[in-house]
Amino acid sequence: MQQSEAIALIEKGITGEYPQHWADLGCGTGTFTLALASLLPPESYITAIDKNHQHLPDFSNGIKIDFRKADFVNEPITASPLDEVFMANSLHFVANKPKLIRQLESLFRNNPKFLIVEYDTTRSSPWIPYPISFQKLDGEFAGLGYQTLKLAESPSRFGGVIYSALAF
Repeated sequence: MQQSEAIALIEKGITGEYPQHWADLGCGTGTFTLALASLLPPESYITAIDKNHQHLPDFSNGIKIDFRKADFVNEPITASPLDEVFMANSLHFVANKPKLIRQLESLFRNNPKFLIVEYDTTRSSPWIPYPISFQKLDGEFAGLGYQTLKLAESPSRFGGVIYSALAF
């Protein structure tokens, strides 16, 4: 995915004019991390977490990206206080999504807010072991007392659709 496509998927989920602290869980090589950084107010901070070591490039505009090697599903996350959690194509690696969401809630400065990018599918595969269609995402978060809002969608190069959503 090109960075411009990543920006188009998430830009409606970025609000506020003051510096923010985000955790990017399952950041991978950083395509979405850099898209996020390009949209955040100056002096914001991203804690980018992935179980594989990543070499994320420096970002200008006063945005600091701190990479931490960790398995966010099985290890405690120590990045707090957070304004928002970002998960781009990583929630489908989590078998027990409600458990993870409840664990993350203690990390927030104020009300928990999640920006999610996922494949809108119900079919699992080796690359998407625990799929989370938007309908399922809405149901899982609603069961925990959240509202969800679909922000955007785009055709996936792997077939089907990729969507972004905000849970708050």
